[in-house]
Amino acid sequence: MFKNKKVLIAGGTGSLGQALTKRLLKTDVDTIRVFSRNEHKQIAMEQDVKDDRLRFFIGDVRDLPRLTRALEDVNIVFHAAALKHVPVIEYNPFEAIKTNVIGSQNVIDACLHENVEIAVGIGTDKAVSPLNTYGATKLLMEKLFVTANNYLDKKRHQTRFLALRYGNVLGSSGSVVPKFIKQIRAKEKITITDVNMTRFSITMNKALDFILESTLIGKGSEVFVPKLRAYSITDLKQALQELLGQTGEENIPVRPGEKMHETLINEDEMRYTWEVDNKYVVFTPTHSESEIKNLYPKIKKTENLTRYSSDCVDKIAKDELKQIITNSVLEQLEE
Repeated sequence: MFKNKKVLIAGGTGSLGQALTKRLLKTDVDTIRVFSRNEHKQIAMEQDVKDDRLRFFIGDVRDLPRLTRALEDVNIVFHAAALKHVPVIEYNPFEAIKTNVIGSQNVIDACLHENVEIAVGIGTDKAVSPLNTYGATKLLMEKLFVTANNYLDKKRHQTRFLALRYGNVLGSSGSVVPKFIKQIRAKEKITITDVNMTRFSITMNKALDFILESTLIGKGSEVFVPKLRAYSITDLKQALQELLGQTGEENIPVRPGEKMHETLINEDEMRYTWEVDNKYVVFTPTHSESEIKNLYPKIKKTENLTRYSSDCVDKIAKDELKQIITNSVLEQLEE
C-alpha cells in the first residue's frame, strides 16, 4: 500500500517515529517526511538513517499553518507527536492539552484541508478510563480521530481516520526498562513503586507490524487494539537482574496518576468490541452489526471477556521475558 506514496510522520524523531521510518524505508515508499520540533534529533537521525527518500521538517503540531504546508501532496499520515511523561504532564497540564489535544485537532484539520488518504492516530492504553492528565489528553486525541470521519464528504474530503491503542513498547524512551537497565549498570538500586504492578508488553517490531497491518485494513472510525500478554514488575526486575547483575531495590512512592494495572478495553467498550485476526476492533455505537460484517467479512463479536486489562491476561514467564529483553531491547540499546 506504500508504493509511490508520500508519508508524513508527526513526531518522527521519537522512538516509535524513528523505528517506523526505518521500517517504511524497506518498502517502495516514495517519500517520508519526518515532522518534529527537535532539530538536534533530526540532525542525528539524518546522519544515522541515510536515504534520499527522507525529508526533515522542523515544526510543531501546535502550528496549524506549518503543519498544513508540510502535508502538501501527502498520502498517508502517522500521528505520533505527543507529550507523554506522566509526572511532567501532571505538573504541566496546559502544555499537554496544547500538544496532545489541540495538536491532534490540527493534524486532522490539515489532513482534511490537504485531502490526505489515510490518517492514523497512535494512542496508548492510558487513554482507557484515564486516571492521569496524559491519559485524558490521549483519550481526546483518540475521540477526535474516530469522529473526524463525520466530515467524510466524497466531493470535498476523503480522508479515512482511524486510531490505534496499545501498551508500553519495551525499551522505548521514558519506559521503565531502559531506566532499570541504567540503574543496574550504574550499580544503583532499582527504584520500584509497587511490586504488584502489571503492564502490557509489546516489542517495537510487533508494534510496527500492528500499525502497518491496521493501516492496511482500516476503513475509518475504528480503534484497533492488539492482542497482547502482560508482565509483572517483579518478573521484569528479576529478569533484568539475572541478565545484567544483582542490585538492591528501593521502594518509592507511586507517581501521580500512575495505575496499578493498565486497561486496553474497558467494560463499557466491550459491547462494541469485535475481533479480526490478531486484533480487537472497537467500533463507535453508531455502527450496526450488519454494517460491521459488511466492512469486515471475517470479523466476529468478542465474547467471554468483560474487560481487557493487564492483570487478567496471560503473563509472560520470567525466562521468556529475559529472551524478549535480550533480543528486542538490549540489542536496540547497544545500537
